[in-house]
Amino acid sequence: MARKSLIQREKKRHKLEQKYHLIRRSLKKEISKVPSLSDKWEIHGKLQSPPRNSAPTRLHRRCFSTGRSRANYRDFGLSGHILREMVHACLLPGATRSSW
Repeated sequence: MARKSLIQREKKRHKLEQKYHLIRRSLKKEISKVPSLSDKWEIHGKLQSPPRNSAPTRLHRRCFSTGRSRANYRDFGLSGHILREMVHACLLPGATRSSW
């Protein structure tokens, strides 16, 4: 189980990203429309003014059950070892164990 502080920090980042999403998108559109380089630099400075944690690249996917940040499968929202345990217990419909 991941530390609760890490999970809460990730939730806070997600809220910040949602809050500043429209601002970032509109500034990026303005950069592409403006022809002069000096205006692009000004808009780029405005793009850097929101908090760092509001950037979408700082978000991590976490396991739904354990909160683990590594080895996550997007389709299931679970980490690898939890996914394996659930497949072995036949808790995931359609997922089969590999055998060769």
